[in-house]
Parts: sequence; structure tokens; C-alpha cells
Amino acid sequence: MAVPSELSFNVDHGYLEALVRGMKAGLLTVNDYHNLAQCDSLDDMRLHLQTTDFGKLFSATEEDLTVSLVDTKLRENLVTEFRCLRSSSLPPLSHFLDYVVYSYMIDNVVMLVTGALKKKTVEDLLPRCHPLGAFDQMAAVGIALTPTELYSNVLADTPLAQFFQEALSDSNLDEMEAEILRNKLLKSYLESFHSFCRGAGGGTEDTMCPILEFEADRRAFIITINSFETDLSPAERQSLFPTCGRLHPEGLLLLAKAEGPEQVKAVADCYPEYKMIFEEPEPGSDCQTLEDRFFEQEVKLNSMAFLQQFHFGVFYAYVKLKEKEIRNIVWIAECVTQRQKAKIHKYIPILQ
Repeated sequence: MAVPSELSFNVDHGYLEALVRGMKAGLLTVNDYHNLAQCDSLDDMRLHLQTTDFGKLFSATEEDLTVSLVDTKLRENLVTEFRCLRSSSLPPLSHFLDYVVYSYMIDNVVMLVTGALKKKTVEDLLPRCHPLGAFDQMAAVGIALTPTELYSNVLADTPLAQFFQEALSDSNLDEMEAEILRNKLLKSYLESFHSFCRGAGGGTEDTMCPILEFEADRRAFIITINSFETDLSPAERQSLFPTCGRLHPEGLLLLAKAEGPEQVKAVADCYPEYKMIFEEPEPGSDCQTLEDRFFEQEVKLNSMAFLQQFHFGVFYAYVKLKEKEIRNIVWIAECVTQRQKAKIHKYIPILQ
């Protein structure tokens, strides 16, 4: 008789799941953000952060605190936590955690390609790459002139090779081609990750598939809006849309034919979860950007992943919530440094 996966989950993965749930409890609270927003300098922020789970991170440095240093230390801390989880994991959790890394690798590749097109040196570009997506061949990315060369000469022996099937092209890499490359790689990545989570079944499928479907649909909306000022045809635009979201297939067909923001909003109105994101803000209310509204929904979905047990979704959700926390802290630090107190509260709280 087969043993249900929930009964055997803790044998291999229970300790790490408990560990990541404990790490999630260390995310900054609403009161923490309120206190940070009252700070008048980065040294004031350091004093408050020392009372949180970031205590040792900032007490150990004697350097003058800058926004760049805050960002670097927070990212390094996230990478340390993630690598601790990855090094202690067993299949299939280890494979799942590898998928979490792949999106950062894709972003690094495209950033290096774009930087090389602007004649920036590898030494200047590498420190700007996300450390979670670092890999050995990164320094050689800039030598490629076409996506096919990038694949055959640099990335063929990396995990990203599996996502290049639809991205191969002999077109010369320029900034437009680099962005198309990013979208094609992320499309293949999301579809592959979605398939992996469906195959995992159980709580992992229940929590991760809605998150990835939302991410796929968000990419379709953003690609459509960003392509209005370009020469992309409807067919070319549609080829960049991930097909694992709720918009597939009817919504994607409508987005491919859209010619303006009003038609994009009309598509969103057909889906209750996206209608509220595209609704016009009420007069007198805080005017959030479309990006911020998508971020808010993403935070809600990732927070909900912790309501279930015995699944891998909490690992993905923790990394994404931690990324948003880093974004919030850096935003507050920027506002403090530039004396922009009027804008300091425009962050996305994680724990309500």
C-alpha cells in the first residue's frame, strides 16, 4: 500500500520546512517598518535593525553605512540562508530549490549582455549581478554576438541550457534582442517550473501553481504594455507570453491584439483577481503604480503559502518575501538619505 506523501514528507524535508517557517517569523513587522520610517539617518536605521534578526549583520561592520552597503549586506544574508537550505536538502526539494535560482541566473545573463552592449566592463558589471544567480561562466557572457553564440559558447553546460530551445536566434544582440531573450527564457522557465510543481502534486502543486500562474499572467500584462512603443507584431508579442497562467488561451489572444492600455484593462476586467489591480484609484487615496499593485498581490499569494504544511512552496515564498523586504528597507534607506520623508511610506508591508 502506497504511503501518502504527507505522511513521509517529514522524513526527508520536515526539518528544513520547520527551519524556513522559523526564518519567516523573523521578517520585519509593521511596527518595525514604522520605526524605520521615523529614522533621520542610516545610523538610526542601523540601531533599529540591530534589534531585529538583522542584528549581527549590521553590528559586525564598522564601515560608514551607505544605501549600497545596506543592499549588499541584505542580499548576502539572503544568499547565505538560501545556500544553507540548499546544501542540506534532498531530492526532489533540492531540484525545487534549483528552480528558484534559475530566474536570478536569467536576470544576470541579460544584465551582462545589456551591459556589454553599452561598452561596460565585466569588472563593473559582475558586482551588480544578483549573488543568488551567480555561476562560473558569467564573466564570458558578454563575448556572444547572437543568442545562438551565447548558448553554444557559454551556456550550453549550465542549467539554463534547458530553457534555450525557443530562444535560439542568429539575430545580432542589441538591447531589444536582449529583452526579447529575457522574455523567452523566462517563458520557458515558468512553464518548466509550473510543470515540475504539478508533477510534485499535493501541497506543492496547490500552493505553487497559483503563484506561478500569477507570475505568468503578470509577465503577459507587462510585456503587452511595454511593447506598445515597439515594432513587435501581435504574433511576436504572443510568442513571449508564458502559457501556464490563467489568461491562457483566450486572455493571451486578446492581449496579443491589444493596441492600447484601455484594451489591456478590458482583458483584466474579465478576471476578478486582475480587475482590482487595474482599477483606477479612488480620489484622495494613495496612487500606487501598477507594479506596486502587482507586488501587493504577489506578497499575499506568497504569505498564503505558509497556511499549508508538508510542501515546498514555503521555500519559494520565503525567498520572494525576503526579496520584497530587502526592497522595502533599501527604499526607506534611499528616502532617509535623500530626505524624501513624503515618499518614505511607499513600501509594501510583508506581515500585516
